[in-house]
Amino acid sequence: MLAAIQNRRSVRQYLEKPLPRSVLDEIIQAGRLAPSGGNSQSCHFIVIQNSQVIAHLNALAQAEFAGMEPAPDMYRSLRASIQQAKKGRLNFTYGAPVLVVVANQAGYCNAMADSAVAIENMMLEATAQGIGSCWLNQLHWLDQRPSIRREMLSLGLDEAETICGAVALGYSNQPLR
Repeated sequence: MLAAIQNRRSVRQYLEKPLPRSVLDEIIQAGRLAPSGGNSQSCHFIVIQNSQVIAHLNALAQAEFAGMEPAPDMYRSLRASIQQAKKGRLNFTYGAPVLVVVANQAGYCNAMADSAVAIENMMLEATAQGIGSCWLNQLHWLDQRPSIRREMLSLGLDEAETICGAVALGYSNQPLR
């Protein structure tokens, strides 16, 4: 396990190569096995493998971020997403063939912590399987935007859930140091 922790890197370039179902199942299982506060096990994983759906989510995010104004005191990655969107260059999934959106119960005090542990488990298992990954916050930041909510509800998000984060998965098209 220490090797996976030491070797994990955020991958921002992916090959157009689908993941074998067995590998993806093991990565998702690693997320399911993550500890949760009070053993609530309330994380909900929405696995998206359709490139058109991923592209549509990216287009929605592009439009939402382009309508925002960056502020100097804003979190650096959020500001960068807005700036990229304003230039028409936002690609928050980096071309990954798989996007796993992690949701949890809105108002649940451990929603973010439980989801974070699940995402980390999935990223470590991906590394152990030779799969690249990258933690993504863009859908979390846009969770309450109507266009994003509608799309995510159509993909299986429950009305009582909030998006806590996401992870891009795929074979890396960049050196992994």
